[in-house]
Amino acid sequence: MSIRHVVLAIALTALAIAMPVAAAAHETVTPAFAHAIPNVPGKTITALVVTYKPGGTSLAHRHGAAFVVAYVLSGAIRSQLEGGESKVYHAGESWTEAPGAHHLVSDNASQTEPATLLAIFIADSNDKKLVTYDKP
Repeated sequence: MSIRHVVLAIALTALAIAMPVAAAAHETVTPAFAHAIPNVPGKTITALVVTYKPGGTSLAHRHGAAFVVAYVLSGAIRSQLEGGESKVYHAGESWTEAPGAHHLVSDNASQTEPATLLAIFIADSNDKKLVTYDKP
């Protein structure tokens, strides 16, 4: 098995662990890809598609030591990081999260339409837990 396959297996396992919690929060998390970054040894880029039902929300969470880029694919997503203001991002807009950031609010800004975002993580290849939810 190649290192790429091992990294992908680890990333998808970590996401599978996080998904049951996410599902309870009115969102669906679907792994999109995970690839080792050849010119940055020890780092992996992983992406998830997060789909919110109308009015759906995520529990407050962190992404450990990962750098995160969130890109809204459809609808409108409300986001707030600790120490920042709440903002609504529409399709085509993005934001970033520094390693260790506490993501307090992440939800669908609409009560009638679904919303989808692409979350991209740059993390250590051995980081098995990309999402850590606060305890409800």
